[in-house]
Amino acid sequence: MELGFLLLFIGIVVIVVGMILVAIEGSTSGRGFEGGAVIVIGPIPIVLASNKRIATGLLFLAIALTLILFLMHFYYRKSIIGS
Repeated sequence: MELGFLLLFIGIVVIVVGMILVAIEGSTSGRGFEGGAVIVIGPIPIVLASNKRIATGLLFLAIALTLILFLMHFYYRKSIIGS
C-alpha cells in the first residue's frame, strides 16, 4: 500500500514538473511543440507521438515499464502465496 502511494505521488510530481518546463520552454522558444503520450490499457501500451523519434523512445519506455510491472506482479504474488 505504501509503495502505491509513493509511485502515485512521484507520478504527479513528474507530470507537474513536465508541464511547467514545457510552459517555460514554449514561451521562450519560437519552435513548435513536439511530444507524445503512452496510454496503457491492461498490459498493452498505446503510443501517440508527433514524430517517429519520439514514438520510438516512448515505445521502448512503455515496453520497459510493462516488463517491470509484470516482474513486480509475479514477485509480490509469489511472496503472498509463499507465506
